[in-house]
Amino acid sequence: MSQTIYHIYDKVFKKVLTLSSKAVINLINGLFETNYPASSIIRYNWTEFVDGELRKTLADTIITINEKHSYHLEAQMTRDETIVLRVFEYGFSHANQNSTSNETYSELCFPEPKIIYLAPEGSIPEEYILRLNFGSQGYFDYKVSAFLFNQISVEELNQKKMIILIPFMLLKLRSAMSKSRSKDNLEALKYLIQHDILESIEENLKLGNITQSDARKLKRYTHKLYEQIYSHYEEMEELNEMTDESLMLDIDIIEKEHEQKLAEMDSALQEKINALKEKDNALKEKDNALKEKDNALKEKDAENQALKDYIQQLEQQLSQK
Repeated sequence: MSQTIYHIYDKVFKKVLTLSSKAVINLINGLFETNYPASSIIRYNWTEFVDGELRKTLADTIITINEKHSYHLEAQMTRDETIVLRVFEYGFSHANQNSTSNETYSELCFPEPKIIYLAPEGSIPEEYILRLNFGSQGYFDYKVSAFLFNQISVEELNQKKMIILIPFMLLKLRSAMSKSRSKDNLEALKYLIQHDILESIEENLKLGNITQSDARKLKRYTHKLYEQIYSHYEEMEELNEMTDESLMLDIDIIEKEHEQKLAEMDSALQEKINALKEKDNALKEKDNALKEKDNALKEKDAENQALKDYIQQLEQQLSQK
């Protein structure tokens, strides 16, 4: 898989995890079968890990809920036998940073891990096990379960309120479309976008599982993934137009309204600037007129002073005579 495609999936996965707290809490509840209220407070513990061979995971996030329980979500595109080691390292690093201890006792609290396989090929185990052998103290099996996204239905995704993963539904037809852009496959992709993705987003919005902002962003992320996966095929021209209209229409309207408001604000500001300029010009004209009057008064004062001096001279001459 090229680094460009890798980066797109990484970016979209991290973006969906930063949607509203309500939407993220619903995802946590669906993945870990918890029951946190939508009003719960979440805190992100972002990490980035590069192993000895400079391989980077797709994306990982540790989310702490209500400052008590932490959950480690890690996304993968392909099977990786060493993933459990990296998950353990992430977990240990997080636990070590948040450890509690006294003089004789220390505790490391690991986050609950889950590997989300978005579009794996081949068999994926439901659970990875890392055995920690402590010698005479015994051993402990560190278990990490896998969530196989390509095996979940749209109905189940909606039922569990994990709607923020809906853009990745586009991956379900990636393999089939790469082999054949047949009429049946094109129709299947069209149905997937219009029914499974768009209608699911709108339905979850009506149910209050996501916010209006979440819905817009999910459509935008879906469009980004569609462009990356399918739009380069020649057979997709008609579907590309439909997809652009379906996924970007409300965003275009919002952006147009925003641009219109900015234009109106700019116009109003320009009018104020012009009015201030007119006032400034009027004040300058008044100032110039006052300066002219002041100069005229100074000239008259000079003339009057000269006349006074002349009269004084005459008076002096008369008094001498």
